[in-house]
Amino acid sequence: MSELLVDFITSLDGHASGEGWPGFWGLEGPEYLTWLGEQPEATYLMGANTYRQMSSFAAGEVPKGQDEFRPEEETFVDELTQAPKVVFSSSLKEPLTWANSTLVRDDAVEAVRAMKSSGSELLTTIGSLSLCRSLLRAGLVDRFRVTLFPVITGATGEERIYDGYPDVALEMIEHRTFDGRIQMVEYKPRVLEHPPLGDPA
Repeated sequence: MSELLVDFITSLDGHASGEGWPGFWGLEGPEYLTWLGEQPEATYLMGANTYRQMSSFAAGEVPKGQDEFRPEEETFVDELTQAPKVVFSSSLKEPLTWANSTLVRDDAVEAVRAMKSSGSELLTTIGSLSLCRSLLRAGLVDRFRVTLFPVITGATGEERIYDGYPDVALEMIEHRTFDGRIQMVEYKPRVLEHPPLGDPA
């Protein structure tokens, strides 16, 4: 059975990106990049918005505010291009132009449930906040990983990750600090029917 990992790169205040900030918030270091390169092969799951953005980068479109890709960003996009990707969308048209991408129009929760039961490879998300939220609500997420970068983007932050989430209890199963500043925490999530003090009903 496949394992599903939801994986976020975030500012300390829970934003997935910020206007004027480069990839990895411009703070990735050698330890972190080495660790990224050692991650097991996976099939990446994403929605239409993430597909459009990442495939445009793969086609050479530089992120807004930059003149060119930084080497770390270029490596990340190249590796993602080579990996198998499943895109859940009712608006995108086939064929998808980004290499190794498969379009799925079926309900994402049911499709991922079937992928988990019939496969053995690691499934991991990239971006796609609403997809991650739906998969978590459905109880399909085995591991929930957050890599915290030491910035607060109160003025420029975009894509608040946890808006609309259910209450979730998190059991820490791994943690690590990279380059003396980047904190990775990984949890086993459990969606709660009600807060710990009891059923409000």
